[in-house]
Amino acid sequence: MNSLWGFLAPLIIIAGITFLHVVLPARWIKGYITRPGSDEKVIYRLNGLIVLAISAAIWFSLGNYGDLPYNWLYLHRWEGLAGACLLGLIFSAVVVFRYKPVRKNLLADIFLGRAENISLNRGGIDIKMWLYMVGAVLLELNVLSFAAHHNITFGELSSPGILIATLLLTWFVTEYMFFERVHLYTYDIFAERVGFKLGWGCLVFYPFFYTIPLWSTVHLPDPGLSSLYYILPVIIFLTGWGLARGANMQKYHFKKDPDKRFLWIKPESITDGKNTLLVNGFWGASRHINYLGEILMASGIVLATGYPEIGWPWLYPLYYVILLFTREWDDDRRCAAKYGELWAEYKKRVKYRIIPFVY
Repeated sequence: MNSLWGFLAPLIIIAGITFLHVVLPARWIKGYITRPGSDEKVIYRLNGLIVLAISAAIWFSLGNYGDLPYNWLYLHRWEGLAGACLLGLIFSAVVVFRYKPVRKNLLADIFLGRAENISLNRGGIDIKMWLYMVGAVLLELNVLSFAAHHNITFGELSSPGILIATLLLTWFVTEYMFFERVHLYTYDIFAERVGFKLGWGCLVFYPFFYTIPLWSTVHLPDPGLSSLYYILPVIIFLTGWGLARGANMQKYHFKKDPDKRFLWIKPESITDGKNTLLVNGFWGASRHINYLGEILMASGIVLATGYPEIGWPWLYPLYYVILLFTREWDDDRRCAAKYGELWAEYKKRVKYRIIPFVY
């Protein structure tokens, strides 16, 4: 019976997250994209941070009062993964086949999606932002449950590395929700369609694969490393976070107000009279310094577990390398088509793609 509940857990949790999203207070935020056939900006209803906090509080309360063991999601992780996979497939099929084809290749339509933007509940639920919120909250609940399993298993002999990795992943999720409005200005929101990649990715890959550093190590004892060792992964993570968040915030402020400074950085840009590109600060170091930041954060989390010699956790940063390097190539083609000579000038000004002085 527990296996069945484990299989159904993703559906139940996602339904609960959606309920909280609908009933809890929220901010209405004007986004970057415009409504089709209009100059009016799309407005989004955002409350991811409070949904995350309430969800974590419910998880803690269930464990504290003995209704559900803190490590229940870990104990039924395989059943949960299977249930999420089926749910992700059903969701992907629904959001793809209810819309008209946009490509000649059916498989490309299924994977990349057909609809650009889908909203429900009179605009109160934007499917893209809902997917990211649901994926992030489910990821955090998995992270907490996995860490709890380690603590329950080893007690006072628990590894400080697991605690640090848990805190870093929690920071990753929490600050994403805190800056939820900023992601209305990112590639995923204005460039991608809703299909298997986004749907299955947020309902399955995001909340389960991102736990792989913990999934692979929480059953292991404290490796007995020096306290000094754990300084390095924290520095790597925070450096990556600074690059990723700093770049996204600089671009966000620039799009909101092209003359406004971000931190100490006075924006410099090039223009063809129609389009304008930012060419200094984070965006002067490389064309996608934020991608480097994401890779460094993932690497810091893996190192924090205290088991850098195990291969499985490294799939996490490897995934980012594959995803973001290929995305950069796609973005370069898209921008070359959109901006023309302005993009060529930008590439002369900012020579490096992702890693300054290297690539």
